[in-house]
Amino acid sequence: MKQINGWITAPQGFVAAGVKAGIKKSGNYDVGIIASLVPAAAGAVFTQNVMASPAVVFSREVAKQDYARAIVFNAGCANACTGGQGMADAKRMAQLSEELLGAGKNQVYVCSTGVIGHLLPMDKVEQGIRESYKDLAVGGGEAATLAIQTTDTFVKKSAYEFKLNGKKAVIAGIAKGAGMIHPNMATMFSFITTDAAVQPAFLKKLVKEVADKSFNMVVVDGDTSTNDSMIVLANGLAGNPAIDSEQHPDYAIFYEALLAVSQDLAKLIARDGEGATKFLTVEVNEAENDTDAKVVAMAIAKSPLVKTAFFGQDPNWGRIVCAAGYSGASFSPDKVSVALNGQIIFENGLGTVPDLEKLKGVMSEHDITITVKLGAAEGKATVWTSDFSYDYVKINAEYHT
Repeated sequence: MKQINGWITAPQGFVAAGVKAGIKKSGNYDVGIIASLVPAAAGAVFTQNVMASPAVVFSREVAKQDYARAIVFNAGCANACTGGQGMADAKRMAQLSEELLGAGKNQVYVCSTGVIGHLLPMDKVEQGIRESYKDLAVGGGEAATLAIQTTDTFVKKSAYEFKLNGKKAVIAGIAKGAGMIHPNMATMFSFITTDAAVQPAFLKKLVKEVADKSFNMVVVDGDTSTNDSMIVLANGLAGNPAIDSEQHPDYAIFYEALLAVSQDLAKLIARDGEGATKFLTVEVNEAENDTDAKVVAMAIAKSPLVKTAFFGQDPNWGRIVCAAGYSGASFSPDKVSVALNGQIIFENGLGTVPDLEKLKGVMSEHDITITVKLGAAEGKATVWTSDFSYDYVKINAEYHT
């Protein structure tokens, strides 16, 4: 498996487009389509927020089908908390796309992102869908990626090439997200395409497993969006024997590729946390089990006090162990150790006397790994997050206006 520089259309048989429909006040790209030229096996997971957008509610029904043709999406308006009209608008986005693509009913996923509580300007959305359909091309991947962004400061993409039964296969993904990030899948989208052949029911299983090891392990601010969606399309044009179980000879290769793309995108979301100045990796080892490890890692990663300490370049281990202590995980305080980029600052339940100059250098770095060992057993987990800066408050205080 090797990483390649490719957009969402890198796998065979996929086209995409993004257009400026006038939904965003900025005038940037805001409507797009990603489509497979043939029906593709589909797997998806969505937000568990009870206040889910009509786009999510509609797409959950699409996800019950084995195959899909496309994803239609818009940015600038989340179409959330919009009642019956919001649902009608989501259905219309799918219906129009199905008509244009010649797809069957319930073969198009719908995704919306942006400000909550506003109805979609459907005249602009419909025109944007028609223009996107006309622009569908292998070269449309970049425009489609721009069309899912809101407060993102850079595009998020990843792609890999690998062999399945001697045949070349490609997987590629794009994502959006910088704030309101605490996926629980299930304002995060991840769209992944591949020309590998995968049996539909097995793909659905794999998508959930991979989400738990990637997007469900990233947090920016602890807020689970109303619109989170991860959608994977596999059209089989690589021509490999369809992967249908863990016993399939190509299972491990495909799983590795799907996980790699998903984790790449998850890390990029954390790196682009609104106003972020640090990319933080929280590693928890020696927990009672993996569940406890994740609970501790998430408590640390979500703590505003931990996040602001790293923004201020303050190695305040008290905030880290405090978060671990209230997480609910089971461990003995006198067996805990904490290190920052390998430098131990807390050990056996007590603060150490570190090399202050070296520690100052660590805290000035952009990428910092917080390693916590609980001394309980062999459970482990890794979570990716960012710090909280002055700009995070400014961005979110002014977001609606």
